Amino acid sequence: MLSLSCKAAIKAVVFLGSKLSSGERMSLKEVAVYIDENEHTVGKLLQRLVRAELICSNKGPRGGFYITPQQADLPVIRIVHVMDGEYVFKQCGLGLSQCSDSHPCPFHDDFKPIREGFRQLCETHRVRDLYEGVNSGLTHLVG
Repeated sequence: MLSLSCKAAIKAVVFLGSKLSSGERMSLKEVAVYIDENEHTVGKLLQRLVRAELICSNKGPRGGFYITPQQADLPVIRIVHVMDGEYVFKQCGLGLSQCSDSHPCPFHDDFKPIREGFRQLCETHRVRDLYEGVNSGLTHLVG
């Protein structure tokens, strides 16, 4: 359902969120290594996230990528919208371009509530909700 870039963006933001309480700023390389993604790809997605004001960056010796407490309270759907757009919540489960209620694919009726449930999950979960589980050890981003 989500693109690989969107998944990587969510992991990157959650990783940066996990560093909020310590005040650490992470380099592009540190983010890429931690989320196990290509550095070039991570650089591009971090730029998109900065432009969308979902994360922050500073240059210089004390620079790096980080999130603010206000950004930690943003819903995950904001990341999805920046990376994949609204279309991700409307696309066909089989990838057909002509799937609709009036012209359904074989999965349509079963996939529609799953897609809507995932949208609700992204609307209700904040970035903070995701990294708190990582920080407490109940969830993980690697592996």
